[in-house]
Amino acid sequence: MDPDQSLTPPTLSSPSPGGKSTESLLEGPPTQGGGGLEENQVAQILSHYLKQQQCYDVLPISFRAIVLDSGLLVKKALAALLQNGVASAPIWDPQERAFAGLLTVADFINLIQYFYQHSSYTEALEEIEQLKIHSLRGRYVYVNNTRIEEQLGVPTPAVLFAHPSDSLYHASKIMVGANLQRLALVEKDSETGHDVIIAVLTQSRILRSVASNYKEKRLFCQSLAELKIGTFRNLATATMSTPVIEIINTFIQRDISAVPIVNENNTVLNVYEHSDVMILAYEGAFYDLDMPAEEALLRRPEDFEGVHTCRLNDTLLSIFDTIRQSRVRRFIVVDSEDKLLGIVSLSDILSYLIV
Repeated sequence: MDPDQSLTPPTLSSPSPGGKSTESLLEGPPTQGGGGLEENQVAQILSHYLKQQQCYDVLPISFRAIVLDSGLLVKKALAALLQNGVASAPIWDPQERAFAGLLTVADFINLIQYFYQHSSYTEALEEIEQLKIHSLRGRYVYVNNTRIEEQLGVPTPAVLFAHPSDSLYHASKIMVGANLQRLALVEKDSETGHDVIIAVLTQSRILRSVASNYKEKRLFCQSLAELKIGTFRNLATATMSTPVIEIINTFIQRDISAVPIVNENNTVLNVYEHSDVMILAYEGAFYDLDMPAEEALLRRPEDFEGVHTCRLNDTLLSIFDTIRQSRVRRFIVVDSEDKLLGIVSLSDILSYLIV
């Protein structure tokens, strides 16, 4: 796919009342809307709904759970994630017989940075062939007797999880508080006391449940601008010529998972995402990180769905419709000329619902 032809058209809602301009929508959303609902009332009602639902309730009747042994080679683990179209998986520690956290894109970003900064290309290729998951974190976090996380100055991720019978509200609070897109569901075996990994709960699955099962659609009639959902100031951007290593550094410095790719007119052309880093790690491109974003985007799989866009006057209903029908990680907010206005992530939406 052409890197600058990846935008999906916005799912347009009815214009905001009064035909308000983009500028006025950004400056001062009203305090009442959606059929007379007071500000924050929508979030309170939907928070109550999440408190009534268990994590079990959103799991499909039939599903597969990918669990990675901590002794598995990182390269094989990465291949398993890519082949199954997932961005993370639970880690199982066979010695402790316990859940040991999630292997995520952040681990691969750390890995790429480590080899880019501390190894020659030959050494990187040799080490990646022998590197195991427990070398990335946990009790065995050593490469050449050096902790990767210590070398990079990044903290070891906390081992967080929820019980399948916990409420969706409880799980959502954990995810929002720790800035997680996914959370493992773990329970104890009643006989052995060992952990049992049930599934991985995602933000998209929680929001899809709300979109599909909550019947009071009138609650979703307010626009993004009215609800004040999203980030519209101090946005990180890149161009097609920006080196990939600069974008990766931005991920870490800003604690974000995507950077819009724009041209000289601030028109959105594409987005470089966390998941794109996994492809580079799998290909061993530790010394190709000065390649421009345009070249890196060409490495995406052919089934890449494109970049989902929306407008400020799109309602929560239209956003939920897209979430229900597509695999969405975020929406890039654009104006009528596809110029960048902001970003609405699934985290932004979930954060709005947790009051």
